[in-house]
Amino acid sequence: MRSSKPASPVAPAADSVSSDDRDVRSRGTTEDARSIKTPSTTGSGVRVLLGMKRSAPKSVSDGTVSPGTAGEDYPEGGIRAWLVVLGCWLALFASLGFMNSLSTFRTYLTSNNPIHIGPGVLGGAIFGYATLSLLLGVYAGPLFDCYGPRWLILAGTGSLVVSFLLASFSTEYGHLLAALGILSSLGTPLLFTPSVAAVGHFFKDRRGLATGIAMTGSSASAVLFPFILQGLFMKVGWAWAMRALALICFSIAVATNFLLRSRLPAAANPHPHGRIFRTKGFTPTVVAIFLAQFASFLPLSYMSAYALSKGFTQIFSFEVVTIVNASSVAGRVLAGWWADRVGPFNASVVFSSVAALACFGIWLPAGGTMPGIIIFAVIFGCTSGASVTLAPVAVGRLCRTQEYGRYYGACYTIVSLGVLLAIPVASTTVRGNRGEFWGLIIITGVFYMAATAAFAFAKFSVVGRRIWVPF
Repeated sequence: MRSSKPASPVAPAADSVSSDDRDVRSRGTTEDARSIKTPSTTGSGVRVLLGMKRSAPKSVSDGTVSPGTAGEDYPEGGIRAWLVVLGCWLALFASLGFMNSLSTFRTYLTSNNPIHIGPGVLGGAIFGYATLSLLLGVYAGPLFDCYGPRWLILAGTGSLVVSFLLASFSTEYGHLLAALGILSSLGTPLLFTPSVAAVGHFFKDRRGLATGIAMTGSSASAVLFPFILQGLFMKVGWAWAMRALALICFSIAVATNFLLRSRLPAAANPHPHGRIFRTKGFTPTVVAIFLAQFASFLPLSYMSAYALSKGFTQIFSFEVVTIVNASSVAGRVLAGWWADRVGPFNASVVFSSVAALACFGIWLPAGGTMPGIIIFAVIFGCTSGASVTLAPVAVGRLCRTQEYGRYYGACYTIVSLGVLLAIPVASTTVRGNRGEFWGLIIITGVFYMAATAAFAFAKFSVVGRRIWVPF
C-alpha cells in the first residue's frame, strides 16, 4: 500500500530560477522525504534489482532521487538530448584517442626515433601527459558548472590541434614535452569532463543508458586510433601523421562544439571546493571507483604480454585485446541500461563481484588455455566497460545536477592516481614473480573484491540497511 505523495511545489518563474531555486529545491526535498516508501516486499525488491521491474523513484532518502532534483524536469530524450549524447561520443573519441594510442606512439618513436630521444626520456613525456590530463579535470568540472561546455570544448579543441601541429615540427625532447606532455594534456580534460557532465543535464531516469552509449566513443577510439596511426606512420612518416591527426581531431571537435550544450541554471562558484567530500556517500564512492579502475587497468596493461607468456602467437595476443575492447562496448551499454532500472551502485556491486569471480575462477586456473583466456577476455571486457559507464552515473546520484561537473571532476582527479599507479604496480609484481602472472591475477581479484565492498558501503551510507532499494 503506497502512501500518498504531497503535491509538488510550484516551479519558479524562469526569470527567478537563479535566486529562488535553492528554496524550491529545499521545499521539494523536505516534502518528498515525508513520502519515503521502501519496496513493499522483499520479492518486489528482488524483481527491481534483477531488472524485471523498473524502479519508481520517490524520495531522496530512499536513494532514488539525487539531492536537489525534486523540482527539476529532464527531457529524457528527443532530438536535442540525443544530439548531446552524440556530441559527447565525438568528444570522447577525439580526446581519448591520443591517450588510447600512447603505446602506438611509444613503439614508433622507440623503433624509428625521428626526434632522437631515448626510451626513458620518452616515457617521461608520456607520463607527464597522462598525469596532467587526468589531474586537471578537477578544474574542468567546476568551470563547466558555471559557464557550460561551449568555451571549454573550444579551448580543448585548440589545445589538442595546436599540440599535434607543434609535435609534427619537434626535433628535440623539449619540443615534444611542451607539445604532447603539456599542451595536449590541457586539452584532454577540457573535452572529456564537460562532455560527460553535459549528458547529465538532459537525462536523469535514463542517464545510465545515455552515458553508456556516449562512453562507447572511448572504446571506438581505442580500436580505431592505433590502426589509423600505424597506417599513417608507415605511409607518410611522423610529421605528416601528426598533421593528419590534428586535422582528424579538429574536424571531430568542431562538430562537438555545435552539438554539446548545458541546460540547467549555472552554479555560482567556478572553483573546486573540498566541502564536496563531506557529502554523504561521496568519499566512499570515490574510493570504490578508485579501486575498480585500478583493478581494471592491471589486466588492460598486460593482457597481450600474458598471452605471449603462455605460448600463444603474437597475432592471438592482439586478438585478445580486440576481444576485450569489443566486449567493453557491450558492457558499457548494458550496464547503463541496467543501472537505470536497479541503480548504479547496485549494478556496480554486481559487475565488480563478477569481475572478481572471473579472476579467481577463470583467469587464475584456466587462463593458460585458449578457451579460458577468451572467456575471461569477454567477461573482463564487459565488467571493465561497465565500470566506466557506472562511475559518472553513481556520482550523479549524490549531487545536484548543477554541480555534476564539479563532483565528477573531483572524483576523477583522485581516481586518476589509481590509473597512474596501476602500470608500475603491475610491472613490479610481474618482475617480482620472475615473469609469472599469478600475483597480478590475485591482486586484480582482491582489488575487485574491495571495490565491491566499497560500493556496498557507499550505498548503505546513503540509504541505510535497506538491501533491496534501487540505488
